[in-house]
Amino acid sequence: MQSGKLAADAKGISESVKTDFESESRIDESDRVMLRYALKLTKSPQAMVAGDVDGLREAGFDDLAIHDICAVTAYFAFVNRIADGLGVELESRAADD
Repeated sequence: MQSGKLAADAKGISESVKTDFESESRIDESDRVMLRYALKLTKSPQAMVAGDVDGLREAGFDDLAIHDICAVTAYFAFVNRIADGLGVELESRAADD
């Protein structure tokens, strides 16, 4: 069944992104650049420099895509901090994934 294979591939890529996207052969270089940017913005936002955005442009991302990458990354950080600050616990369905 094709949809089952696609779901398995998607889950495999998802796990690779969480653990080691640098060595995942199914992730192309432009996506690695995007993931490096998102990781840096998440873990050390104070270290972001103009060169980080330049790297996204060099990887082929236009201004709208760069905005979206930054906004989605920032949104997830924001939502996680709100949830952590309010002591929100994961739903059991999300915790099982």
